[in-house]
Formats: sequence, C-alpha cells, structure tokens
Amino acid sequence: MPSFVIAEKCDGCQGQEKTACMYICPNDLMAVYPENKKAYNRDVSQCWECYCCVKICPQQAIDVRGYADFVPMGASCVPLRSSDSIMWTVKFRNGMTKRFKFPIRTTEEGEAVPDGGYTVDQKDLNDQLLCTEPYSIGLDALPTLNK
Repeated sequence: MPSFVIAEKCDGCQGQEKTACMYICPNDLMAVYPENKKAYNRDVSQCWECYCCVKICPQQAIDVRGYADFVPMGASCVPLRSSDSIMWTVKFRNGMTKRFKFPIRTTEEGEAVPDGGYTVDQKDLNDQLLCTEPYSIGLDALPTLNK
C-alpha cells in the first residue's frame, strides 16, 4: 500500500529545505506543500512501497495501510528508527500490541566494505557474472552449460 502523510503529525522537518522523506524516497515522490509546509506523496500510484519514508520520518507522520499478510486487517504497524535498529510496533484491532526489533546495521557507520572483502576481477561489463562471483558464492568458477 502506498505511503500517506498524517498532516497533524507532520512538521515538514521543522522548515528544512528538504524533508527527511524527500531525501530518502528512491522514486522522488515526496514533496512539501508550500503554504503549510506539510509533506505529501505526490503520486501514490508510483509508490514502490519500500517504506523508506515511513522508517526515516522523525515525527512518525508517514504511514501505510499494511497488507493482510504483513499486518492483519484493522491493525497498524508503526516503525521507530534508532541509530542501530528499527522497532516495529504492531497494534492489533483487539488492542493487543506486539513489538519486533531488527538491526539495521551489521557494521559501524562508514565502515562497510563495498565488495564484501571478495576478490573483484570482472573486466567485461557485459559478463553475466556479478562483480564478486564466483568467489562470493564459494566457488572457484561457475558451472557452464555444454552446447
């Protein structure tokens, strides 16, 4: 389900030139109304449902209507992001609340190794292999089909 902004909670990231949701949206969908400085999703039909805006919003002003397999009908799911984890709070329609905490980092900020420490020897960009293959999948060479 596409994201939507709860206008009563949104403060437009306190008048910043660019809001957190505008910064993070991979499809450049989030915008701010100039008259009231509130964020909105300018084209919900193009929303990728990546939840980046939901997770980054400091005011928890962005929400989504979850799918039934993720959030039961009538329930809500609210993320709370910290520097090292996201706490998802699911509020069921019967009043029960459950919380799930997931780490968002496996390394210290700025310490990630782009190639994962694997040998990168890809010379041909048209090659079907990924840049760290075959080493990253534990092989010396990938099997090939005989024609």
